[in-house]
Amino acid sequence: MPDTWEISRARPSPRFLQPVATDWSRSLAAAIRDPDALIDRLALPQELREPARRAAGRFPLLVPDSYLRRIQPGNPADPLLLQVLPLDNECHETPGFVTDPVGDHAARTAPGLLHKYAGRALLVATGSCAVHCRYCFRREYPYQQEPRRLDDWLPALDAIAADDSLHEVILSGGDPLMLTDTRLEHLIQRLAQIPHLRRLRIHSRLPVVLPDRVSPDLLQLLRSTRLTPIMVVHANHPAEIVDDCRDTLVSLVQSGVTTLNQAVLLQGVNDNEDVLADLCERLIDIGVLPYYLHQLDRVRGAAHFEVAEARGLELIDELRRRLPGYAVPRYVREVAGAASKTVVEIA
Repeated sequence: MPDTWEISRARPSPRFLQPVATDWSRSLAAAIRDPDALIDRLALPQELREPARRAAGRFPLLVPDSYLRRIQPGNPADPLLLQVLPLDNECHETPGFVTDPVGDHAARTAPGLLHKYAGRALLVATGSCAVHCRYCFRREYPYQQEPRRLDDWLPALDAIAADDSLHEVILSGGDPLMLTDTRLEHLIQRLAQIPHLRRLRIHSRLPVVLPDRVSPDLLQLLRSTRLTPIMVVHANHPAEIVDDCRDTLVSLVQSGVTTLNQAVLLQGVNDNEDVLADLCERLIDIGVLPYYLHQLDRVRGAAHFEVAEARGLELIDELRRRLPGYAVPRYVREVAGAASKTVVEIA
């Protein structure tokens, strides 16, 4: 192991241990966490109140204000609302829907480190998110078992440094942009000291749901590392790509960070040709590449979101008819133990 790696083990500075409040952290602190407050804020039907309380008892509600402003008040079928509103359907047990649908536990090779695919590994950088998507495939992930203090990351970083077949590290979670810039910088610096790493990929929903997280300081941090930065964001509906979200995605692209979008095919949200075509065109118009359309991961509590694969294939065929090839995402599902994402095709 190189000497520079030994230096990187030094205890972090007091500045790292004492982050200051930021605009985005204040925005997050003001997010709605109570189902009654959500229903009151959006003037939703009263019969949703008790089911929302029950479902939020199993998986808590969290919605930031920026995202709330894009939801149509009084409309319980609003496609953005459906992604965040707790429903009684989440409490139903459905055969085939499990706590670990993508095989994360089997892929865990060190605390916080998942290694599924050749050439890249994933760090579960934090268990925190800025929004609790009701279809989240890690809604029951045991985040309490993963690193929290800097020193806890050493086994995972050592494992990455010892495996020169790895060229890319993916920061995921939770959401890695929930880390402060200082903590994120420290982790990126440690990764950049591993000679065989080339790329840093960050999977984040925050540029969509909490756009002020993408500050000039964060953009400078991403530009300053020797690792090639790639940002994979997560928008499912064109109504998400407006106002501060749109501006933030433009700033990412214009800063030189390769920016891709992953969407999940969700019943009642985007299982419609017009909606998906509009989403893809809005992304392309601002320089974000539609990367994947995911078949729903079959996590317990999310069965009501599932769309039949046959319908998904129809939607992709229609996108191919309407859009240029670069604007059509790949339709994939994740199969636990597979060597890569599996492209959904006609059987």
